[in-house]
Amino acid sequence: MTILFTFPGQGAQKPGMLHALAPHPETARTLDEAATVLGTDPLALDTAQALRSTVAVQLCLLVAGVATARHLAALDARPDMVAGLSIGAYPAAVTAGVLAFADAVRLVAQRARSMEQAYPSGYGMTAVTGLTAARLAPLIAQVHGDAHPVYLANLNGPRQLVLAGADAAMAAVADLVHGTGTGAKAERLAVAVPSHCALYAPQAQALAGAMATVPLARPRVTYISGSVARALFDGAAIGADLAHNMARQVRWHDTIRHAWERGARLAVEMPSGSVLTKLAQPVFTDGVAVTCATASPDDIARLATRFRQGS
Repeated sequence: MTILFTFPGQGAQKPGMLHALAPHPETARTLDEAATVLGTDPLALDTAQALRSTVAVQLCLLVAGVATARHLAALDARPDMVAGLSIGAYPAAVTAGVLAFADAVRLVAQRARSMEQAYPSGYGMTAVTGLTAARLAPLIAQVHGDAHPVYLANLNGPRQLVLAGADAAMAAVADLVHGTGTGAKAERLAVAVPSHCALYAPQAQALAGAMATVPLARPRVTYISGSVARALFDGAAIGADLAHNMARQVRWHDTIRHAWERGARLAVEMPSGSVLTKLAQPVFTDGVAVTCATASPDDIARLATRFRQGS
């Protein structure tokens, strides 16, 4: 049976997340490689204070995802497919062998800095639960404008959506959501940037230029894009997907459905959250979705062995 590794995006970060990684030579190697590229100890990035920065958040998610995937591979628990939500696409690409980890660290640092500098305050993301995209779209249209930008950024589930935009515009849409009388809710997320909308088109284009300077290999395992919700098999196409995903809508529900349709039956979420696991469970009705937040690498390795053996 096929194994899928999922890599979370911003909002999954937690203070101490790098310190909490299971001790292993692959964890140490990943931290050392990141330190060499950054010129500083990555363990300094996971404090509550440091994680107020988008740069620290994105780098922590990259390092944690790659370190955990390497640890699991050393235990012979390798994925057949990978998929990453937003910044999670970068550790997914590293795990698939498309992108060297050192290049990913440099690109993610550039990505995060450009996102933070473009919108240093007053912008972010808001989760909306209980409404379909068709029901939410007209509420967004009532508010959106040049002075009050707000977009539908993530389609994480049929009734689990995410807005991106200016704080005031998101708050206005949230009021409309709460006024529908449907019981739908809108909650501001711990994300300080308006990811996955047209606001980041210039930054994505600049990152595409940087991406063009690094080697990009054909994936060794199936890479599924969270933007187009299908498998990509060409290194250059994956590089473009990575560079532009900050400005493109996330179709995560369709992505997980695509993985399931391609045969994935065990979904393992990399640190440090559990949201992707909860989103996968309704799709993996005849499979299993687990998270590294609650299962140890050894436990996951044993589970992977059972799935490999078809039991």
